[in-house]
This record gives sequence, structure tokens and C-alpha cells, in this order.
Amino acid sequence: MEQRRVVIVTGAGNGIGRAIAERFGAEGDQVVVNDVDGGAAQAVANTISAAGGAAISHPADISDVKAVADMFGAVLDQFGTVDVLVNNAGLVGPMLHFLDGDEAWFRKIIDVNLMGTIWCCRQAGHIMARNGHGVIINMSSGGATRAHRQFTAYDATKGGIEALTRAMAIDLGPYGVRVNALMPGSVDTSGRTLDELVANGADIPLERQGTAVDLAGPAVFLASADAGYVTGDILRVDGGLLSQQRSATVDICPPSGFPVIADVKSVAELDG
Repeated sequence: MEQRRVVIVTGAGNGIGRAIAERFGAEGDQVVVNDVDGGAAQAVANTISAAGGAAISHPADISDVKAVADMFGAVLDQFGTVDVLVNNAGLVGPMLHFLDGDEAWFRKIIDVNLMGTIWCCRQAGHIMARNGHGVIINMSSGGATRAHRQFTAYDATKGGIEALTRAMAIDLGPYGVRVNALMPGSVDTSGRTLDELVANGADIPLERQGTAVDLAGPAVFLASADAGYVTGDILRVDGGLLSQQRSATVDICPPSGFPVIADVKSVAELDG
């Protein structure tokens, strides 16, 4: 019997991460379900196991470099290796206009989204390089190459993740390690009905919002032998959203909602 791959999925307690973890479990892999919420991670691991898969949970805050090292150490102690890492964990909000963003807001989103991805990649990269094989899948966004209003910190981290993906692919390729990223479009993770997905997808070429499950198959593909010659790439899973030219009038945050510039002398006064 072929040995199960060991797959770590971060931020897998819900949403896209959960769908990806469950799909790897269904594919016969040994899944390590990570989330900052230990209860949510364990619930997903239980679901995978109940469906006949193999999974354990490991709660950790990926922005904490020591917590990440401890998680990978525990996985190595139990399984002896890591074959696939899916860096899904990340923060989307809160939404703030750039002029309203303070140090705490920028640092929190950067620490989780970008630095957390780096800390996990650093651990996995060493393991996979020693083994001579492995796959890392990062999570990008349309904001990496376009822009969302009031998401400057988030978009900056996703741009960084795409640059990181390309740079790591070059550095790790000679060791047999492939690094790619998924770029979700407008994805519903709340469990809307098909009619609701269609109603909310009027501006999307495939005429519906995506679901978390839509990302699971592409993740499994990128980790498979069928993608064995694919590295340093960003796979868009967005229903064609970024292939079209869209008018700015459809944005949800028009300039009429921008902050009124306060009568202050310095940024220090804004930060209190």
C-alpha cells in the first residue's frame, strides 16, 4: 500500500482551509489540521476521520515563530516528515482606509498573513529539501496584483506572498521542492444557497460566487504528480473575475465613504 503523504493545512478550522483539508483527507493523505482555534481544528480533524480519512489537529498561531517551530517539531516526532504544506491561514480585516490604519493594524495583518507564511515555509522548506521532494502551496488574492479599497495592509501581504512564492520556487527547485500559490476570487464561506451564489455573482463571468470547495481540487492538483513540472506559478480560481475590465462604480467602498482629513500636525497625533 502506498504510504500516505503528510499534509499540513494552516487556518483549516473553517472556510477554504477546511475544504482543502477535507479533500486531502478524502484523497487518502494524513492531514494535520492547524488553526489558532483549537476546537475548530479538532472538529475538522474529527470530520475527516469520521469520513474514513486520517487526521490530527494542532492548534497554533502561525504569527508566533516558536509556535510554528513547535508544531512542525510535533509533526516530525509523530510522522517523521512533511510532504505538503498549504499556507491558508490569514486575516482579511478589519477594513480600514490607509489614512486610518495605525501601527497595530498593519503589524497584525502583516505578521499573520506574510510573516506567518514565511515561518511555516521556512520550517517546511528545510524538511522537504532534506527529503529531496515536497510541495508548498501559498494563498494569494486578486489584491496581490490589483487592489481593494480599504485593504492596503491585506493587499500588501498578498503581493508579498506572490513574490515569496516565485523567489522560493527558484531557491528550492534544485532540492526537488515545488512552490505555487492559489488565487481565490470572490468566495463565499458562509454556506449560501446556489441561488444566493448566483445573485451575488452577477459581475463574475461564470455568474456565481465561488465556494470553499472550488479551491480544494486545484490545491490537490498542485500537490499531485500531474503538476510535477509546475512551480513558481499563481493559479487563479476566480470564475474569470480578473479577466474582465470592471468599472470602479461597482466597488463597495466609494470615495464618498473615505475619512475626512483631521486637522492634525503629524501621524503621531493620529496614532494617539
